[in-house]
Amino acid sequence: MKAQNQSPVLFKSISELMRRLEQPKPLHPLIALVNYGNIKVPLTEVGQRFILSFYKISFKTDFKGHVRYGQGFYDFEEGGLAFLAPNQIVTTTTEDSNQSGFTFFFHPDYIRDYPLGKTINKYGFFSYDVSEALALSDKEKKIISTLFDTILQELENNIDHFSQDVMVSQIELLLNYSNRFYNRQFITSKAVHNDLIAKMDTYLSDRFDTGKSFLTGLPTVQEVSDHLGVSTRYLTDMLKSLTGQSTQQHIHSRLIEKAKDFLSTGDLSIAEIAYQLGFEHPQSFNKLFRQKTNVSPVEFRKSFYN
Repeated sequence: MKAQNQSPVLFKSISELMRRLEQPKPLHPLIALVNYGNIKVPLTEVGQRFILSFYKISFKTDFKGHVRYGQGFYDFEEGGLAFLAPNQIVTTTTEDSNQSGFTFFFHPDYIRDYPLGKTINKYGFFSYDVSEALALSDKEKKIISTLFDTILQELENNIDHFSQDVMVSQIELLLNYSNRFYNRQFITSKAVHNDLIAKMDTYLSDRFDTGKSFLTGLPTVQEVSDHLGVSTRYLTDMLKSLTGQSTQQHIHSRLIEKAKDFLSTGDLSIAEIAYQLGFEHPQSFNKLFRQKTNVSPVEFRKSFYN
């Protein structure tokens, strides 16, 4: 518990991290690939937090234990990929870290002058909790293993004018495959995710039915994600994959359905309905309702009774 109260250990450079892991100096100061089997010193003591100023992609094929990332845990017993963006806090929580595979580090400056430097934020999995990391099938593991082997071979080649171009293209290929495999994970875990959506809908219905929204305001994406125990980015990516809607759009859809119930079955005024749903101003409710239905709340109520 004491370690949790300590300030996180910050590694500003990959070279600094390599020294901490008692690894050879990286061939390039902005990129490195480390075989877990060669790490003699753990990154941190158990329970100690750390922050990296660069990207980290972990490919673990055999790991017993789990790692805390944000408020969640990721169980690596089946192996897979986990992603870490710069300046995120991670806490190790197991001493028995028997693991094999690679961990890949690259600094934002390495890709800054490439299109990837501007588009890397589209890869939402860098914002996932570790508990939402990518589990790989045997076939997918072979593909990722080949990519990491290629990256390792390129790093061990003599640096020339094409080295960085080739390496950045390999990083982008790795991220694109990860995107594909995450989408597969959403689809193959559809039953589990449908339960998550049902839980979200139950929560939103309770918010609107019990008057909680009148007291607390409109439900937010962060609030819903916290209730479900998943990260906001994971929830949105999962919903888009299965329903085509973002979390915010899903919340709005449930809100509009509830508004229609109020308008068609009750005698609350438009303003009272707006406050009941959590709006501060009835005008905001009117605007959203018209935006989603192409009619005003008043017009909907009249057409329903007509």
